[in-house]
Amino acid sequence: MVLKICQPYHIVTMSPWPLLVSFNVMFIMSGMISVFVTSVWMLSMVGFLGLACCVVLWWRDVVRESMYQGYHNSYVISGLEFGMLLFILSEVFFFVSFFWAYFHYSLSPSMEVGALWPPFGVVSFNAFGVPLLNTVVLLASGVSITLAHQNLLSSKNNMYTNSLALTWLLGGYFLSLQMFEYLSAMFDISSSVYGSIFYMATGFHGFHVLVGSMFLIIIWFRSKRSHFTSTHHFGFEAAAWYWHFVDVVWLFLFTLVYWWGS
Repeated sequence: MVLKICQPYHIVTMSPWPLLVSFNVMFIMSGMISVFVTSVWMLSMVGFLGLACCVVLWWRDVVRESMYQGYHNSYVISGLEFGMLLFILSEVFFFVSFFWAYFHYSLSPSMEVGALWPPFGVVSFNAFGVPLLNTVVLLASGVSITLAHQNLLSSKNNMYTNSLALTWLLGGYFLSLQMFEYLSAMFDISSSVYGSIFYMATGFHGFHVLVGSMFLIIIWFRSKRSHFTSTHHFGFEAAAWYWHFVDVVWLFLFTLVYWWGS
């Protein structure tokens, strides 16, 4: 007896990757406790390596379901789009918590920080130096990924891949400038609440830029193998949405933390 499927949705098959990813995340978090206490990185490195392997294999299965098995029809893609938007919304509230803490302490500095903002003894960055250059770099990358999208919709594949490559190269340049900024900073994460919020907010943003750049590099390799067309390219759109979100977060960081806060 043959079972006939009479609904358009993709019923995901049994997969080991969610469970294995959860275990590896647990190893990473447990390993970070070990790093703080004993300075031993072994468990964290095992967790990171396992997580990387699981992510690669999980994405391989998703690509197969999309490209070769034809499961990603219009109904499924609508669900994926909604899920990606909800994920970005959760990320928005993640950064809102940092901005909330920043305003809480900056608008009414306590006596413990000298009733000043930035606190007494903290030499903040010049907003119109490296931070402004980083802003220009990220805005340029936002333009280049928008251009890549337009070229993809017009089936101009060479211009599309070139614009996409320029985007993740600009992302790498941004990260190198951010590292230079950290190395030249005159305060650290333990320099009162200012240093804690500054490094947590900009550090997590830098991590999101790193993840977004890796996302774009994967999309670029897939584009080289003709995985996307002008009508079927949700993977690229998800990466583009994420990248624009990273751009907008940086604009708030530059305006509020670097410029207004200094």
